[in-house]
Amino acid sequence: QVQLVESGGGLVQPGGSLRLSCAASASIFSFQTVGWYRQAPGKQRELVVGMSSGASTNYADSVKGRFTISRDNAKNTVDLQMNSLKLEDTAVYYCNAQKKNAWGDLLSDYWGQGTQVTVSS
Repeated sequence: QVQLVESGGGLVQPGGSLRLSCAASASIFSFQTVGWYRQAPGKQRELVVGMSSGASTNYADSVKGRFTISRDNAKNTVDLQMNSLKLEDTAVYYCNAQKKNAWGDLLSDYWGQGTQVTVSS
């Protein structure tokens, strides 16, 4: 069973920065897609950013230009650098990794336990 463990959440003032990290128990090469989602209180979980195995990315409009996803293949980690944080970025952030077949059908969907990010003055 693949495990994803997030770290790096916390409390930050508006305009500040945080860096989240997701450590995978398996090689991230084995996943077709890795990414970050978030869920704010009373709202549905939403995609923050996804990254394909070819390193193409898909950012939510609300975070473009402020957040950056990166991965370290040697360490099997996927990071999310968050800059210029806003009050509305407050949420639980989840790491996600997916395995798909050659036709793009989802085979496995893995989630971390989540890490709280609170933006407050």
